[in-house]
Amino acid sequence: QVQLVESGGGVVRAGGSLRLSCEGTGDFLSHYGVAWFRQPPGKEREFVAAISATVETTDYGLSTRGRFTISRDNAKNTVSLQMDKLTPDDTAVYYCAAVRGYGSHFSTNYRNWGQGTQVTVSS
Repeated sequence: QVQLVESGGGVVRAGGSLRLSCEGTGDFLSHYGVAWFRQPPGKEREFVAAISATVETTDYGLSTRGRFTISRDNAKNTVSLQMDKLTPDDTAVYYCAAVRGYGSHFSTNYRNWGQGTQVTVSS
């Protein structure tokens, strides 16, 4: 099974951008569908974006569509999340998750999870 490590979180002002990275170890991440979820303080975890193992399918949450872009770099065994036009509502711990094939937006489909990275957007 693949192990996942997120990086790239930090503090950014509203309107700014951040790029998160999810690195896989122990297996080829290209064999897995990968998704990003986030959990704002005091709220439930929510779906952000997903990409299939074949890169033919991507999906985004309603609040992130048009501002966030998910992509993969198989040479680096990573999946990235480019986040633009950030708002304070994007403040959360961001997690990447993986499953063989494609897991869509259902968190229960994913078997492998990273530890998360904090993103804070100041107003």
